[in-house]
Amino acid sequence: MLSVQHLTFQYGRRAILSDVTFQASPGEIVAVLGPNGSGKSTLLRCLCGILKPKSGLISCDGSNLAEFSAEKIARMVGYVPQRIETAPLSVFDAVLLGRKPYFTWFASPDDFRKVEEMLLRLRLDSFAMRPANQLSGGETQKVALARALVQEPRLLLLDEPTSALDLKNQVEFLSTLRNVVQERGLLAVLSLHDINAALRYANRFLLLREGRLLGDVRFNNLTPQLIEQVYGLSVEIHTSDRISFVVEKEERG
Repeated sequence: MLSVQHLTFQYGRRAILSDVTFQASPGEIVAVLGPNGSGKSTLLRCLCGILKPKSGLISCDGSNLAEFSAEKIARMVGYVPQRIETAPLSVFDAVLLGRKPYFTWFASPDDFRKVEEMLLRLRLDSFAMRPANQLSGGETQKVALARALVQEPRLLLLDEPTSALDLKNQVEFLSTLRNVVQERGLLAVLSLHDINAALRYANRFLLLREGRLLGDVRFNNLTPQLIEQVYGLSVEIHTSDRISFVVEKEERG
């Protein structure tokens, strides 16, 4: 269980997040939606402990995140940032770094096995010995997801994870994420610009505007009026073959 109570974050005197409160449970995929500059990335960085809020409480399973050691956070929270820095390591070694919270000096055969299984799961096994800093943007994001998943976290945070993926790889990535969340009982919180991808793969939606949470809703409560309030754009929600999607409302007359 993730609980966020009255979270506020500032850069200097400028408020980035203001009084954000929500709860989420294992097995959910929570999409954080909102226009540029609404505080989506800042929220994720607060949730993983990179940024320290000015006020408020973030707790996991009833324990205050601020009291966790770096090692405990690394075992509980997996984070995939929007901008991924890659070192001149092989893909295998880059993913193996996700096991670092579980060993001091040397990885065990079990660590190697889990990396091999994850590379196979994400169809990265053919890239295992390729230098990670020579991959495409989409391949790099898949490697970052693999590294986060081999940490075996309870909470998975992803900041615009499909921004460098083409349509086929976006579908494959989000489908894999949904399957892993269901199989392992994880909680995934991800920021997305593609609201239609969020509608297809997420269970819940957090809608931010100017650092304030305007909506914490499930699919049935996501209305065109709420989307317009957040994005400042008139839209319609349509459903075809049980898949819902958002389109800009046509001007009539």
